[in-house]
Amino acid sequence: MTGPLPRKLICRNMGDDYTPQEVSGLQADGEIQLIDVREHHEHEAGRIAGDRLIVLGDLSAEAHTIDQGRPVVFYCRSGARSAMATQAFSEAGFDAHNMAGGLLAWDEAGLPLEPDGGYVDVG
Repeated sequence: MTGPLPRKLICRNMGDDYTPQEVSGLQADGEIQLIDVREHHEHEAGRIAGDRLIVLGDLSAEAHTIDQGRPVVFYCRSGARSAMATQAFSEAGFDAHNMAGGLLAWDEAGLPLEPDGGYVDVG
């Protein structure tokens, strides 16, 4: 095979971090489940359109609602909480990935937040 790998093959690398730009493309193509592990107030302040909020503390109880047959990307404010989720779900057999740099990196890259006027809650 020559040229870049198809995204479906790239997604099979368990535990790899994705850049915000990669996440944006994968989500636009419908290839990932995107899960925000931040708190409710953080999610309300600003989020990625089409994501799903599952607060980190609720993840184990909600694991059965996540499709194990599809790649999942976790994100948080800076990437630390989502890295913990990624590790736990990778160890549980999910094709799990972290969005490197979190929503701060997403926003810094100029990618859109919702709602209009959304922002990254830093406190």
